[in-house]
Amino acid sequence: MPPEPRPNQHFYLMPLLFNVFLVLAALLAIQSLYSLFEGFRFSRFVRLSRTAPRPNFEPQAAVIVPVKGLDDQFQTHVEQLLAQDYPGYGLIFTLAEQADPAYSFLADRLRTFRAARGWGPRRVEVVVAGLTHERGEKVNNLLAALRAVPPDNRVLVFADADASFKRDWLRSLIGPLSDPAVTVSTGFRWYLPGRTFASRLRAAWDASIATTFGDHRRNLAWGGSMAVRADDFRRLKVAECYWAGSVSDDYGLYRAVRENAGWIRFEPRCLLASSEETTLSQFLNWSNRQVIITRVYAPHLWLQGLLSYSFFCATLLLGLGLGLLSGPTPRRLSALGLDAVILLLGLGKARLRESVAIRVFPEQGRSLRRLGASYWLFWPFVPWVMLFNLVTAALTRKIEWRGTCYHLVSPTTLRVLSRRRQPSASPARNSVAPGS
Repeated sequence: MPPEPRPNQHFYLMPLLFNVFLVLAALLAIQSLYSLFEGFRFSRFVRLSRTAPRPNFEPQAAVIVPVKGLDDQFQTHVEQLLAQDYPGYGLIFTLAEQADPAYSFLADRLRTFRAARGWGPRRVEVVVAGLTHERGEKVNNLLAALRAVPPDNRVLVFADADASFKRDWLRSLIGPLSDPAVTVSTGFRWYLPGRTFASRLRAAWDASIATTFGDHRRNLAWGGSMAVRADDFRRLKVAECYWAGSVSDDYGLYRAVRENAGWIRFEPRCLLASSEETTLSQFLNWSNRQVIITRVYAPHLWLQGLLSYSFFCATLLLGLGLGLLSGPTPRRLSALGLDAVILLLGLGKARLRESVAIRVFPEQGRSLRRLGASYWLFWPFVPWVMLFNLVTAALTRKIEWRGTCYHLVSPTTLRVLSRRRQPSASPARNSVAPGS
């Protein structure tokens, strides 16, 4: 007797895969709808917050700015920090080495600085921290600057020198601390799209993170713009317990607040524009570093991101495969159509980011009219880049920051692997008082 014909496995497999895809696509569509709803909430929160009256809260504040090297717009950003509409704040620039070119620039500029009447810093200092193998260079600079803060200072403000500061930035950032329930007030960076493919992709990538902030208690702290009451900073033992062996200032503060049931309040007025150009390799190195740091200091967020983006990308790939493989035409069109719906929902949220950028940065209106579409045109690449970042973070704990390579052993331990250059420099402090 001739052998019985074996069933066509492909005949049974394709309907099964299609049914699996339908379930996955339905779940992903629900997730995408919720994400779009969150995008509308973020947009509304930004709009309402920017028109709300600021609290009349002007405690003594020290603004600490870690510096390394001279970026393209460094001079502009320094002038913006010297011209904040806030009465009598202290301003401390801190760097690792006196040989840093930023030191000479700051010393020359502050030698001729004169405080304005009624606003601007009452005192400006430059602190040289020296080098260490115990913690990240930026964190070490911050710890050295903290020792220069007067004991009667009520608020500590931390800022990055590569962001653009509006004149009301400091007043807006400190304002939420008038509420005793708020532990930390924070802003976030907002990259403007530039001329290159990489800078536009970076803008879309970073804006996808910015729109996770909002009027809720799940906010992170961002080291480029964050403020905390000095009493709370000491009570939480941030310097002793969370920064002592860390490379990340903001995740250290975030962990301190989270472990002590505090509240990080996001202030939309403190979204800070950044606009320098980048290459693709620079962008990937930077984005990998952000996610590796997240994996070490907030592993629950890294795992959540890995599962979410793996689910998203796998579902889209399955739908694409079903749409391209042979099978009944209705099934193929349904798979491709569901993929398209999911992508359109994501594009809808990305389109909201363009409208937020136009609202928050009206002075960039001309540029955003030309390049603002990058936030949604480049969004389809973002999940794949993010998945690459998340997988990379699973494979390595090594990062490079401005010439120094670190191995992040744990949230409280690191090893310095190499430095591009390490001239000898002894710790010192150069104080420049207004009018001196």
